[in-house]
Parts: sequence; structure tokens; C-alpha cells
Amino acid sequence: MAQAFIHGLILAFGLIIPLGVQNVFIFNQGATQPTLLRALPAVITASLCDTVLILLAVLGVSVVVLQVSWLASILYGAGFLFLLYMGWVTWKSAAANAATGEMVRLPTQKQIAFTASVSLLNPHAILDTIGVIGTSSLGYSGIAKWGFTAACILVSYCWFLGLSIVGRRIGSIDRSGKRLALINRISAVIIWGVALYMGAKWLF
Repeated sequence: MAQAFIHGLILAFGLIIPLGVQNVFIFNQGATQPTLLRALPAVITASLCDTVLILLAVLGVSVVVLQVSWLASILYGAGFLFLLYMGWVTWKSAAANAATGEMVRLPTQKQIAFTASVSLLNPHAILDTIGVIGTSSLGYSGIAKWGFTAACILVSYCWFLGLSIVGRRIGSIDRSGKRLALINRISAVIIWGVALYMGAKWLF
């Protein structure tokens, strides 16, 4: 049980730490929202989406994504279009921040919708979850398997909460909003870069 739990922790950290659209969005919400509490909708939504993906992978349900080529194509196409839009929204908010000196903050509904989209319309996150976490879970059974699963899920909640806290700290230091405007521009470029990669996968 303990070995499976530690394995889950290390594996999940390795998958979640690399810079991606989901991490960028959660960090930005922590930085731009007036309080940490106001950023929690994004944190909770991202964590719940990861929980669903991890459970589906461990239970073997999500393997259908690997077997149905047209479904993967739909995911790449939807992810490409949505990320183009997300990049534009992020860049636009950076321009508004720089012009007014005030943070452009997403309301709760948009936070939830955007977070769910960048979490569930990300083929790489889905395929990593299935291919790595799902496959690794096959080495365990019974309580050890659920210990492994719980560890992977715990990492998601801790990581996203930590990202939002770091973002909040930076946001509270940057009173002028200029640094956050720069961060948002960099975030937009990263988002567009991932979108182009998805678009290439979708078309070719």
C-alpha cells in the first residue's frame, strides 16, 4: 500500500509539473483574482477534471480514446480551436491590464468553463493519463491500486492550490499590474504554441 502510494505521488508530480495550458491558467487566476478564495473555482474545477480522468484511466474506461481514431481527431480539433480563443482572451486581458493598470478578472462561471475546457480538451493530458497512470495502475490490485489512485488525485489538488497561492503572492506584490500583463502575454504565446501543435496533429 505504502509503495503504491509513493509511486502514485512521484508519477503524478512528474506528469503535472511541466508547464502547460492548465497550469498557466490556474496561475493566472491566482494572480488576477482579488483573493485566493475567488480563484478557488478554477482550482477545484481543474482538480475535479483530473480526478475524473485518473479514475477513468485506472478503471480502464478511457482506453476507448486510444482505440477510436476519429475521437482523438475530434479532441485535437476542439482543443486547437479553443486554445486559439483562450490565447486571444489572455492576450486581450494583458492589453487591458497594461492600459488601465487594473486586473481583468474572470467571473466564476467563466473560470469554471475555461478550466474545464483546458483540462478536458487537452489530448495530451488525456493520453498521458491513460498511457502512464492507467498503465502503471495495472501493476496493483485491491487496496494498493486505490492507494496509488488516491496519491495521483491528491497531487492534483495540492499542485493546483499551490499554483494559485504562488500566483496570488505575485499578484499582491505587483500593484501596477505591469508584471502580470507581461506574464499574460507570455501565457498567451504558450497557449498559441500548444494550439498550433494540436492543429498540426489534427490536420496531419
